[in-house]
Amino acid sequence: MDAVRVGQGFDAHRFAPDGTHRELWVACLRWTDDESRGAEGIAGDSDGDVAVHAVIDAVLSASGLGDIGTLFGVGSASRGAGMHGDAMLRIVRDHLSDNGWRTVNASVVIVGNAPRISVRRSEAAAAMSAALGAPVTVGATTTDGMGFTGDGEGIAAIASAMVVRDR
Repeated sequence: MDAVRVGQGFDAHRFAPDGTHRELWVACLRWTDDESRGAEGIAGDSDGDVAVHAVIDAVLSASGLGDIGTLFGVGSASRGAGMHGDAMLRIVRDHLSDNGWRTVNASVVIVGNAPRISVRRSEAAAAMSAALGAPVTVGATTTDGMGFTGDGEGIAAIASAMVVRDR
């Protein structure tokens, strides 16, 4: 009988300081200045894609293969430094396969005031699904003005994933 497991993941990042001109990447998509509602890119060693990072942690947690730091390292000299989310998801997909697992599905909720996810939700889900090799649903919410996401200082995401033993 196949082993089925569920995992959760979470990630949060500050927006980059004004004037740093970092591109804003969320859910494998680049968001234009008009779409970002004034938010700079996300501070981080990779592209800072909180949706991708939360899904990675959920998938790795479910499979018992560690977390994003275990696979990609931490810091500006890490394996994940400078990487975009779609490349990271592809590496995770291959890592699971190499270890006898595959993702059944994943779901991620992005928490923040910007960008407005609803206008590109289906595009984001398609991009993340293609990179992970499994269906990914994308949702979004705000915190009604509370906390660092409500104050517009940053963005967060929480994810769940189901994996199955493939061999």
